[in-house]
Parts: sequence; structure tokens; C-alpha cells
Amino acid sequence: MTAAASRVLVLNSGSSSVKYQLLDMRTLQRLATGLVERIGEEGARLVHTPLDGGAERERTGEFADHAAALRAVAEELSADGLGLDSPELAAIGHRVVHGGLSFTEPTVIDEEVLTEIERLVPLAPLHNPANLLGIRTARELRPDLPQVAVFDTAFHTTMPEYAARYALDAQTADAHRIRRYGFHGTSHAFVSRAAAALLGKDPGETNLIVLHLGNGASASAVRGGSCVDTSMGLTPLEGLVMGTRSGDIDPAVIFHLMRNAGMDAGEVDDLLNKRSGLIGLCGANDMREIQRRIEEGDAAARLAFEIYVHRLKKYLGAYYAVLGRVDAVVFTAGVGENAAPVREAALSGLEGLGLEVDAELNAVRSKEPRLISPAGARVAVAVVPTDEELEIAHQTYALVSAE
Repeated sequence: MTAAASRVLVLNSGSSSVKYQLLDMRTLQRLATGLVERIGEEGARLVHTPLDGGAERERTGEFADHAAALRAVAEELSADGLGLDSPELAAIGHRVVHGGLSFTEPTVIDEEVLTEIERLVPLAPLHNPANLLGIRTARELRPDLPQVAVFDTAFHTTMPEYAARYALDAQTADAHRIRRYGFHGTSHAFVSRAAAALLGKDPGETNLIVLHLGNGASASAVRGGSCVDTSMGLTPLEGLVMGTRSGDIDPAVIFHLMRNAGMDAGEVDDLLNKRSGLIGLCGANDMREIQRRIEEGDAAARLAFEIYVHRLKKYLGAYYAVLGRVDAVVFTAGVGENAAPVREAALSGLEGLGLEVDAELNAVRSKEPRLISPAGARVAVAVVPTDEELEIAHQTYALVSAE
């Protein structure tokens, strides 16, 4: 890396999309952001937003694969004078969903790393293959540039074995790598540090319950800056009620459906991951739509909301017990940051634990980290906007700068 290189390109490659951001790590300025969606499908398009929120540009047409998509991204960046050939580009950081137990920190990518990420595909069959496509394409475009993998699971590898292990036959679990890995770790890492800063505390001395509530949702218990428990498990299906995922469910439901409804494994997988959660309960997975329907007297929407909040309360109570002392409960991600009724309902009745929100503070809409608990509250309640791309960029830049 040259002394002048301070930019990091962050790539988040999905099965049919690529999200990207280019950041200057000296100023923490976003130089460009964008999205390519429907890769390999009809109606594919690229939306690119340049420096300082300049005029958004859109390209439509055929992006047959991730290689074509990333070449188009490179062209858009070049048009702004931010091309991949710039000497100011220090590295490319890649979001990788599953690192198993092999990767506990950001890692410079080489062939050995790629082989291990591929070996982990059975644990994340929808995500790791897409992540690999983005990595391989970016390496072809800039083979000389350091490329770093940042893993969603890494933050949760500090969980003690008694929290990470399922009560399965140990030999079977070990043979098939069955354990609780957790996800959204990049968000939980960013938010837990930002929340400690908001409280004016050292992360190493701060105990937090972090609630990442988006279409996917997860909770984590963070003691002294390290995760000691999290709600997602072997896959992102376990835990909280989500937009389309069931969260916790009796495993025997699966056998019941296979024996009595004639469903095969693929159909059950589709049911639990894509047709359950909020959308399965009331036909909507957008919390704004659910709130609108509740106000109109929709009973199904009301029940879906109550089930969602009840699960949140169960995890809040469980993680309070795990931590013993809680400095703050922190809400983040799309629902956590924007849905005041969810925050209020999740903490309603928990005043005995020192948890409550100030109605006026809770109603404020802001993109800044903020406290929403009453002054002098025993346990702080905070809203901290997450920034996974910035976290990936930080981890990437720190790694390549140290080499």
C-alpha cells in the first residue's frame, strides 16, 4: 500500500446483486455508493450515487453475471475519477457471511482463504457462493490490490462453548460442524462500540443488549466489548421473529409437516425462511405497513406485532440474566432505528428491570446516535444507526495499514 492510499472499496455481493461503497478512511467521507440488482435477470440495473450526493445515475441492460456487474461498477467509478486503477485505492473489503470457526477476524484473501470459504458453503449455501463470485471477480480486476474478507460470524466467535453448543450428540455435531455461529456480527460490532462511546464508557467496561431489527433480526449479549450470546444459530433462521423467517420454533414442527402435510425438506425450508415471520402471520413484512393496518383495526396485523414484541421481550429478559448487569439496551437497523412503537412495546412492563423509554425522546427521528430513556434511568436505552459498510472499511484499512 502506498503512503497516499487511503480509499477502501466495500463490496457486498449477493446472489443477484452487488452493493458497494467507496470511502476515504482519512476523512471517513463516502466518495460513491451504488447498487447493481437483478444480475442475470431481465430488468437488471445499476444505480450509482457519486461524491457529495451528486446526481444519481442509472444504467439498465444486461448484467449477465457478477463479472459484468463489477466491470460496470468500475466504469461508473472511473467516470467520477475514482477508478479501480487509482493509486489512492488501498484495498477492497468484502462482506462474507459465513466464516465458521476458521475466521475470527478480518483476513487478507489468498487462494487458501478462498478454498476455506468454499468449504464453508454448506453452512451458507445462499450467501457464500455469491460472496466468492464477488471476490474472484474483484481479484481479476485488480490482482495486485490487497483484498480483505470481513465475516458476519466473526464477532460471535467469542461466545463461550456453553452458549455456542447445541445439546446434540457431540460426535454428530462435530462431524457436521453443527453449532451456533450467529450473524449480523459486523453490525453488532459497530453498534456496540458506538453505544459505548455514546455512554461515555470504555467498550471493555460496558455490558449491552444489542437488538438489530431489520427484515432479518438478531439480538446479542455483549460483555466488555465481546459477544457472549446471540440469537441466530447455525443459520440466520433461529431467534427473533423476522420479516419472512419464523425464528425459534419446535424442531418437531418440521417432522410434523413432512409426515402429515407431505412437504419435503425444500418446501419446509422455503416455508420457514420465506413464508413465515411477519409476512406469514399477516401478509406484510414492512413494519410501517403493519402499523398502518393496526391503526385501521386489522386483527391479524395486531397479533403479528404482539408475537414479534413478545419474542423480543423474551430475549431481552434472557440476555439480562446472562449479563447480570446491563448498561444499555441498544436498538439498530431499519426497524430498530425507525419504529418507535416497537421500541416502546418491547420495553413496556420492564420498568422493574430499569428499562423504559421517554415518550418524547422515543418519538424523535434522527440519523444520529441518541438516548431515548428518561434522565437518570438505571439502564440506558439507545438508538444507534448501524453502518456495516463503514465497519468493513475500518477493519479492512486497519489490516492492510498494519502490513
